[in-house]
Amino acid sequence: MYHGKAGRKLGRTTSHKEAMFRNMVTSVIKHESIRTTDCKAKELRPLAEKMITLGKRGDLHARRQALALVRDKESVNKLFGELAERFRNRAGGYTRIIKAGYRFGDNAPVSILEFIPDETKKAKAKSKTKAKAKAKAKEPAVE
Repeated sequence: MYHGKAGRKLGRTTSHKEAMFRNMVTSVIKHESIRTTDCKAKELRPLAEKMITLGKRGDLHARRQALALVRDKESVNKLFGELAERFRNRAGGYTRIIKAGYRFGDNAPVSILEFIPDETKKAKAKSKTKAKAKAKAKEPAVE
């Protein structure tokens, strides 16, 4: 019987799955967005979210735990520096999965897994556009 077995098999051995997800997590951290099948994206999301949580913790033990999975020092430095600061005030939900249609060769459903953008940049952009709109409204009409 198949009771109590969590996760998708994805037609691979355990060692192949682990290696694939290590590579995918590294790519997500490095490029902040990857395109993959729906099932792989859904399996990868918890790993990526855990890496951000380790980055936010920021201590030596968390760095070593991240290095055990990611194994790319530049990506871990980015994780503990830039990404940890971006999500410092966010309590989870660091990634999103966007459905992107179907793959050409085998018609597999494809998704984009990406980190959500920085809210502070959005707020600054909105305030700039509002300021421009106010300045434009105050200008007298030239006839």
